[in-house]
Amino acid sequence: MGTDSEPAPTPAPGKQPATAHVVLLASPGVGHVLPMAELARRVVAQGDVTATLVTYANFSSAGHGFPSALMATLPPSVSTAVLPEVPLDDLPANARIETRILTVVERSLPNLRDLLASSSPPGGGGGLDRTTTCEFRDLPEPVRLPGCVPLRGADLVDPLQDRADPAYHFLVELAKRYLLADGFIVNTFDAMEHEAIAAFETLSGKGVYPPAYAVGPFSRTCSSGGEKAEHGCLRWLDEQPDGSVLYVCFGSGGTLSMEQMAELAAGLEASGQKFLWVVRFPSDKDRSASFFGSGHGHSDDPLSYLPEGFVERTRGVGLAVAEWAPQVEVLSHRAVGGFVSHCGWNSTLEAVAAGVPMLAWPLYAEQRVNAVMLAERAGLALRPRGKNDDVVVTREEVAAAMTELMVGEKGAAAREKARELREAAAEAWALDGTSRKAFEAVAGEWKKAAAAAVRSRGAS
Repeated sequence: MGTDSEPAPTPAPGKQPATAHVVLLASPGVGHVLPMAELARRVVAQGDVTATLVTYANFSSAGHGFPSALMATLPPSVSTAVLPEVPLDDLPANARIETRILTVVERSLPNLRDLLASSSPPGGGGGLDRTTTCEFRDLPEPVRLPGCVPLRGADLVDPLQDRADPAYHFLVELAKRYLLADGFIVNTFDAMEHEAIAAFETLSGKGVYPPAYAVGPFSRTCSSGGEKAEHGCLRWLDEQPDGSVLYVCFGSGGTLSMEQMAELAAGLEASGQKFLWVVRFPSDKDRSASFFGSGHGHSDDPLSYLPEGFVERTRGVGLAVAEWAPQVEVLSHRAVGGFVSHCGWNSTLEAVAAGVPMLAWPLYAEQRVNAVMLAERAGLALRPRGKNDDVVVTREEVAAAMTELMVGEKGAAAREKARELREAAAEAWALDGTSRKAFEAVAGEWKKAAAAAVRSRGAS
């Protein structure tokens, strides 16, 4: 096992550590590590608490977008550990992203146990699986989860759409294991998911589920200077009118097919709206092809895959940039008035923090569930109407939805809701905010557990 920093010093004989030590395990992928790192910062800021942030060697290289610079800025009371790489070469080449992630997690369990043993002092799920036999996308009635709006079976997370896929069984077993937890720390806040949080509180009070602590939102803040501030897209935004630009980005992993990229380009052009589009290499096989880093094998420019003449025809109206843009800075810019997003949770919370309405365009994982919620909370949804993954959103649908978000009545309503959510997000971490109180409750439980452990060792 490799570590990115020195381990905490061992107490002298007869002495016991006076602080609680919290181990935070991030799922593979930069989108999971970033908010966990922010959580680690806030954990140790409580005082009398140290933390270890654990990541996976699989998918943790610079080529996978791993935020090594961010990790280097963590406070001294946060140590980091990397679980050794596990083999994945026995998986099929077309294995789903969820299969790859969950296989890494499962195969890393022995290493995680060793880590916990070395760092520790001595001393529901599956309901639909049991009650249904058809594929979830074929369920005749909406799925009603506690505190959530009714969902189509096709809106549930991707692995649940194919019972024969290994990812399905991974997820069902994982859901059952959740019931063994002492509680859940969730990167959300009351105004974002009030009904779900209230439902969880009721059910945990009855002993159905462990308690859930809504402690968010955790999202990155704008940087000051450096590469991000100098990015050309920000200078371009400086020249645009307030609220006039539609930002289009499908996150670190979202990938469009060649056909869908062409339809999106045509829809953008037909809408006449100003736009900033972060263009990634297309893939006709995998909508999450970019999730684990570049790995696309291309040596050319992703902009070369845009329709011929698109960049020239839209010059002055829009700007297409390759691969990456400083998203937090973009969303916070006065010129940005809407966000076409895959609905990844980091992107969602960054948009909420900036008060920018969203046009939800889910691609994989839990994003369709997020899109259903966001269509009510702070935006509009643009979802393929079919049940299959290969359904293409046409240029006419794209243009109509983008126009509605930027200049239509529904867009204006979404913009107002987005402003309200931005204020609620800020209030959640105010001195008496709901998220701050929930976070302090969790920290209090950790401190009590640490104190009890010290007393127990002293009595033995």
